[in-house]
Amino acid sequence: MDHPKKGSVQRWDISLVLWLIMFLADFGALLLGLPRLYKRALVILLDTFVCCLSVWLAFYLRTGEFISIARSEPWSASVMVSIWISLACAIPIFVMFGLYRTIFRHSGSRAILTIVSATAVYGTIYFCIITLLGVVGVPRTIGIIQPLILFVLVSLSRTLAGAWLGVERQRHSRTARPANTLIYGAGRAGRQLATALRSNREMRIIGFLDDDSDLHGQLLNGLRIYDPGQLTQLVKTQRISCILLAIPSLRRQPRNQILTRIQRAHVSVRTLPSVTDLATGKLSISDIRELDVDDLLGRDPVAPHETLLTKNVLDKVVLVTGAGGSIGSELCRQIVAIRPKTLLMVEQSEFMLYNINRELKENHGHDSGRIIPLLASIQDKDRMVEIMTSWRPDTVYHAAAYKHVPLVELNPAEGIKNNVIGTLRTAEAALDSGVSDFVLVSTDKAVRPTNMMGASKRLAEMILQSLKQPNMKTKFAIVRFGNVLGSSGSVVPTFRAQIKAGGPVTLTHPDVSRYFMTIPEAAQLVLQAGALATGGDVFVLDMGEPIKIGDLARRMIDLSGFTVREDGNPDGDIEISITGLRPGEKLFEELLLGDNPEKTHHPRIMKAKEPFIAWDILKCKVEALECALRVNDAGVIASIMQKLVQGYEPSLEIREWMLPE
Repeated sequence: MDHPKKGSVQRWDISLVLWLIMFLADFGALLLGLPRLYKRALVILLDTFVCCLSVWLAFYLRTGEFISIARSEPWSASVMVSIWISLACAIPIFVMFGLYRTIFRHSGSRAILTIVSATAVYGTIYFCIITLLGVVGVPRTIGIIQPLILFVLVSLSRTLAGAWLGVERQRHSRTARPANTLIYGAGRAGRQLATALRSNREMRIIGFLDDDSDLHGQLLNGLRIYDPGQLTQLVKTQRISCILLAIPSLRRQPRNQILTRIQRAHVSVRTLPSVTDLATGKLSISDIRELDVDDLLGRDPVAPHETLLTKNVLDKVVLVTGAGGSIGSELCRQIVAIRPKTLLMVEQSEFMLYNINRELKENHGHDSGRIIPLLASIQDKDRMVEIMTSWRPDTVYHAAAYKHVPLVELNPAEGIKNNVIGTLRTAEAALDSGVSDFVLVSTDKAVRPTNMMGASKRLAEMILQSLKQPNMKTKFAIVRFGNVLGSSGSVVPTFRAQIKAGGPVTLTHPDVSRYFMTIPEAAQLVLQAGALATGGDVFVLDMGEPIKIGDLARRMIDLSGFTVREDGNPDGDIEISITGLRPGEKLFEELLLGDNPEKTHHPRIMKAKEPFIAWDILKCKVEALECALRVNDAGVIASIMQKLVQGYEPSLEIREWMLPE
């Protein structure tokens, strides 16, 4: 008979070992990917095996021989009885102590203490049954030996499984290479960040950037501090793909200069929370976030005046319509912080009202009794009168509106019902219930509008201007501002999603520009302007220069670590696609109809002198408009709006989506 050669046997052994390693690696990946329920089932099976093994070993230590359960031996029945008793006690006790809720790879001293407690209870019960009470054919010493063996085996199984799965987790996490990262700022926040990310596998900290020339070339916690002027070179030599901005206290102008410098290097930029958020000294990867919209705005936010901010809110009953929207929800957040007597949140969408109510209750639990969520439509005058006469609000902030230009352009009747008739109904309810201050949130699109959304908002403004009467208790005011960065439907979240998807970034026109402000700015402006009102006022914000949307898109692409693909750079990452102006969209927005706005007590808030129609005349026009709305006559609606709103030219594409006949 031929025998295999020695070399072939060794090769076979090596192949077997390699196969076993590959099997264990694949098995580890399979385990990590299993649902939690399946993992728990596997652990219960493992403990079942451990119980059987511990009983078998206990009998070996007691009798001095291995007992085969499969064959009929004198001790076989005794072993089986002991195993069934062990399983009946162990599994329920382990479930009760939460051994199957522990994640193996994160188990530590607390998990070991849990195992000690569980096996101690198990050992006591097993000892009482086997040793004290006695079981026919089972030696009483098994009640002492088996629990000790079980504790050792269970502890060992958890420790080995945790170590193995931890190695598997690390091995799989290393398949994605960490991003080489520089921290801009070698101050306290930068040092905290470097310490927090030292063992992070998503980012590999290469060093610091700092503007202090005395620090250049020095080491901080083993990391070199570089000159920011070397950034472009460092990106190439060190393969830097991300910059973490760790200067939370930096003022806007120098911060913008840093961002401009980073923008030229085409690396991704992320930032830290404010100094207040970092005061605890605890920092983690979850604290790092996308650039704030303030950084994209490129100017300092308008500082609020505390007196104006609190005048119509502190210790008063305040009502906010459209409380679940971008502006409405921010108004609610800031109003609650000022501590009103009661905050009434009116919203038509149940989901949006639920979200803002839950958020405020969680963040202001001690004041949750003063936050009242109310489902209502602003077009329902009876419901609005019921709310206002029941709760008697002192101040109303009317933020409910349809604001998306293309949607309102395609659905003009619904847009007017909500923006015009809804505003009128809410204003009438405020008059009936004796509200002191009523503030309408408006838009720069109301100035010489080219779309139905802007025209409807301008008519809503005119209604409030016209309702002003001598000796009237309710003071009506309008607050008009530009686009809000970060709100639903704004360009920033849209551009971010398009950049994340690899492009293209869609732009309606290369020259389109808009005035921009942040959501907190907008909410603060509404609160302060309302405090300045005398009746029928139209307030606008000095928002500086308008921003070109194309420049904003390029800035976001550059600060995301990509380059723009264009004629001069065909190998760029993200393309900017020009889609053409949408129906009713303008290249430029304005904030004023007339000239020479009046100054107010706030240096950045102006009062506009806007024309309007006397209420006796306007009331008849609005009633005629309501009749056209009832029959949904788009042509008549557009004609009336054109006559009422100065500068409005209806689009030829205005139409209603109609149900098929």
